Amino acid sequence: MDKPLSKITLEMPSHTRPHAPPSPLPFHLFPARISKILSLEHSKFLLASSSKPIFKGSLHKNRVHSISHAIFSKLEVIADADNEREGETSDIAKLKRKVEALGIKTYSCIPGLYDHLICPECNGGGSMERSLSFHISQNRNFAMWRCFRLECGWAGQVFADNRKFSPGVHQLAKINFPRSSLTDESLRLEPLGDELLTYFAERMISKKTLEKNYVMQVAGGRKIIAFTYRRNGLLVGCKYRTVDKKFWQEKGTEKIFYGLDNIADADEIIIVEGEMDKLSMEEAGFFNCVSVPDGAPQTVSLTELPSSEKDNRFQYLWNCKDYLDKVSRILLATDGDIPGQALAEELTRRLGRERCWQVNWPKKDEFNSFKDANEVLKYLGTDALRDVIDKAEVYQTHDWN
Repeated sequence: MDKPLSKITLEMPSHTRPHAPPSPLPFHLFPARISKILSLEHSKFLLASSSKPIFKGSLHKNRVHSISHAIFSKLEVIADADNEREGETSDIAKLKRKVEALGIKTYSCIPGLYDHLICPECNGGGSMERSLSFHISQNRNFAMWRCFRLECGWAGQVFADNRKFSPGVHQLAKINFPRSSLTDESLRLEPLGDELLTYFAERMISKKTLEKNYVMQVAGGRKIIAFTYRRNGLLVGCKYRTVDKKFWQEKGTEKIFYGLDNIADADEIIIVEGEMDKLSMEEAGFFNCVSVPDGAPQTVSLTELPSSEKDNRFQYLWNCKDYLDKVSRILLATDGDIPGQALAEELTRRLGRERCWQVNWPKKDEFNSFKDANEVLKYLGTDALRDVIDKAEVYQTHDWN
């Protein structure tokens, strides 16, 4: 005789409820046993098994939405409990009970992603900053966190099982989070004001995308954009830009991709030449995208590749090696000019030509093509940008002699 079905209710606070009709929840948010009652179609938005670079429609149809559009205010899910012991709870439920007993609110957290929450130890300081970087592992075995406010630094982790070094909520193992002296406060960063929001809107970049990527401005009314670089949710660098395209970086900035956390679990990625292009890709639904931090070289070096220790111009590749080693296919969406082509060539020399694909920007007129992702987004729209990515081709080596 079949056992009765158990009922799971997911709650979302009223103040975070989306105003627009919500999108379907990501499949990994549901317990693994849900199958018979709730039929959710799920596939990775980039498939290593595809014989084409990206099969048409695959990326944008399966893109992951932000949590504000992913969770209903109240969703009831009927779970198949055939093989579960009566009264047994899921690993994620155990984790959430443990961390919530410590004051960490986890209602918006998705396994595999990093969330920024109010730290219960320091309450985010006087500005109520969301300074707690919180992460539930993709396999739901453990959760870890660290407050990146210098005045606090509270960190810990808990496990779903009863490991001897973490049998309960009050015995937390130490975590080796990367140390950084950079914080929003130390850099005097603040949310984007109306003028800079208008600047981005004219380039088809929404406030939602800007907030998701922690794009800020320097306090003081100087209209300086701050692209914050983060690893595991922790601020490790900052690149500044004025509206007239002057760039500089914060001293001590770690050389990594912009948007690195977005490719932590990706099988295939897109690499672009600038932060604005990375944001543009997100507007078209491509979240598995990163930007190089230092732009493009003027030409391709004709000398042998230097060792990783001496490869200063491309040190960010070596600093992100653990991420890149897991990737099976790389789409190079660098600028269409000569430096952009040189950058693509230098990247393939280091990443391996066999896994690199080339994005070709559409024609603007008889003699010219659009330069980059933001130009395509601005003048042709999201559908055109998706189409360009879908039509990426196997990378062809250029003769630079």
